[in-house]
Amino acid sequence: MPIDLTDQPIWLNLGLFLAGAGAVWYAGLRLAIHADAIAERKQLARAVVGAMILAGATSLPEIATTCTASAIGNAPMAVNNLLGGIAMQTAILAVVDLVVVRGAMTYFSPKPVLMLAGVLLVVQIAVCLMAIAAGEIASFAGTGVWPIVLAVAYYFMLRFVHGYEGRPGWKPVDIPDEVYEREQSRKADGTSPASRSDRALYLIFGAYSLVVLIGGTLVSTTADALSKQTHLSGGFVGATFVAIATSLPEVSATMGAARLGAYTLAISNIFGSNALMIALVLPADLIYRGGPIMDAVDDSAVFTGAIGILVTALYLWGLVERRDRTVLGMGIDSTLVLVAYFLGVVMLYQIS
Repeated sequence: MPIDLTDQPIWLNLGLFLAGAGAVWYAGLRLAIHADAIAERKQLARAVVGAMILAGATSLPEIATTCTASAIGNAPMAVNNLLGGIAMQTAILAVVDLVVVRGAMTYFSPKPVLMLAGVLLVVQIAVCLMAIAAGEIASFAGTGVWPIVLAVAYYFMLRFVHGYEGRPGWKPVDIPDEVYEREQSRKADGTSPASRSDRALYLIFGAYSLVVLIGGTLVSTTADALSKQTHLSGGFVGATFVAIATSLPEVSATMGAARLGAYTLAISNIFGSNALMIALVLPADLIYRGGPIMDAVDDSAVFTGAIGILVTALYLWGLVERRDRTVLGMGIDSTLVLVAYFLGVVMLYQIS
C-alpha cells in the first residue's frame, strides 16, 4: 500500500523528494558507464543497448512513480508524468549538447537507426493522444483496450529497431571522426567497469537499477503529498516536478554517455526511454481502480503529448539534416527544443 505523507510537514516532504532525486541522479550516472561496458563486452550495437537495456534501467523511476500514482488514484499525475517525461527527457539532449558536447550532437550521430527509433516514437505518442481524445472504446475488468494497443506497439518498435541495426539500407557521407574511439583510447585503464567480470558487471548494474527504483518510488510519493499541500493540480505536478525528478537517471546517464563520446548511446537512451513510457500506460491502467485510465486523464495530457511530438520531430530534423551549426555552443535543433519545451511548460501552467 502506498504511504500517505500529506500529514507530514512540507519541509520534510520536500527533503525526502530531494533525497530520492539525488539517489536517482547518482545511480543513473553509474548505469550509463556500466551499460557502455556491457555493450563493449558483448559486442552489441550501442543504439540497441541504449534503446533496450539502458532505457529500461533509467525508466525505473517512471515505472515506480506511475504505478504509485495509479495505486493512490491520481490518474492525471500518472499519465502526465509519462507524457511530460517525454518532453522533459528530449530536452535533456539539448542540455547535454550545451554542457558536454558543445556542438551539434546530431551531427556526430550518423546512425539511420536513430531516425527509425524517433519516427516510431512519434507514431506511439500520436496513437496515445488519439486514445485520450477518443476515450476508451472497450474495457475488460476495468482495463481498457488502448493501453494494450500501446504496449503492443512498443513491442514491435523494439523489434524493428533491433532488426534494423546494421542493415545496409543507406549510409551517411561526411562522417566525423569517431569520438567514442578517441575517448576510450584516452581513458582506457584497469579500473574501468569493462575490466570486471561478467557477473560483477551485471550485479553492479542491477544494484544501481534498484537504487533508481527506490528513489523513484520516494519521489512519486512525496510529489503527490506536495501536490495536495500546495494545491497544484496533479497533472501539472506530474508533467513538471515529477517528470523532472524521475528524468534524473536519463540526465545523468545521457551526460555520462556523452562524456564517453558515445553519442549514439545517449540519443538512443532518450528515444528508448520515451517509447517505454508510452507502453507504461498499460500497467498504470491495470493498477488504477477507478475504471479505464484513459477516461480519467485531463486535457493537459493532450497538450503535454503534443510537446513531446514537437521536440522529437525537431531532433529528427537535426538527424536528417546533419549540419554542424551551433547557437550558444549547442546545435540549432537543441536550441529550438529548449525554447519549445520552456514555452510549453509555461503554457501548460496556464491551462492546468
